Amino acid sequence: MTTASAPTALPAPAAAPATHAGAPVGADATRRRRRPGLAWLGLAPFGVYVVLFLAVPALVAVGSGFFDAAGRPTLANLAAFTDPSILRAFGASAALSAVSAVIGAVVGAVVCWALSALRPDGLVRSMIDSVASVLAQFGGVMLAFAFIATIGAQGLVTTWLITTFHWDINADGAFLYTVPGLVIPYLYFQVPLMVLTFMPAFEGVKTQWGEAAATLGASRATYWRRIALPVLAPAFWGSLLLLFANGFSSFATAAALISQGGIVPLTIRQQLTSETIIGLQNVAGVLALGMVVVMAVVMSAYALLQRRAARWQR
Repeated sequence: MTTASAPTALPAPAAAPATHAGAPVGADATRRRRRPGLAWLGLAPFGVYVVLFLAVPALVAVGSGFFDAAGRPTLANLAAFTDPSILRAFGASAALSAVSAVIGAVVGAVVCWALSALRPDGLVRSMIDSVASVLAQFGGVMLAFAFIATIGAQGLVTTWLITTFHWDINADGAFLYTVPGLVIPYLYFQVPLMVLTFMPAFEGVKTQWGEAAATLGASRATYWRRIALPVLAPAFWGSLLLLFANGFSSFATAAALISQGGIVPLTIRQQLTSETIIGLQNVAGVLALGMVVVMAVVMSAYALLQRRAARWQR
């Protein structure tokens, strides 16, 4: 007698597609996730602010350089870039921004290195972060007045040095009221800005990298030279460029200390109040165009460096 063969097992049903919050994950769900939602409406007030108070004034300022006194379009005003006084203003602005950026970047990097040894949620670290956030935005007339009252011709420190050590720091002229003297007040906000922008890069350096290098026999100096510094280099140069752009565009502090031109922002003010280049109109708009070009180049390089530095912060 023959025995009945065992029934053939049916194939297992195909696994259902993975779901997320009860919805299948597929092409339709991906398209739904990519659709702009109502959350984009939260950016509307910021977008209106950017357009009205940043984009429109910038376009008007730059566009004015391409019109003559009668309102006709012209490119003749671009000849202002060949004027010696304009070239000196751009050179002075670049030198001032570079010096203050380099000093601020080095000092700020040292401060970040010292802060990296502290607990991120500790009291000292929190206080320093708060102070840096405030001082990075502290500028303008108030900062200029603070330095005038401290190391100006009749400042507290100046008077104390004269009465105590018979040393007048302004004997050869008030250094604070010159373009090189602007480096001193500029450092007051450049160093805190460096701390704010460079500290996340220091936090991205993992302690496991140092432990792994020590396990492989590397010294502390080798670790910094071969691992830590190459990782921190893009963020450092990016922060340096940000400090350069910050110094290049600063106006209020310099305007409160220097009455005449000397750097580009002050030269723009001078051209707005009285045209000093004979035969050319709307030179202020031409200078604004030059500043926009410089800032665009610097910030583009900054964005590229930040993109490279972000690879180590993931």
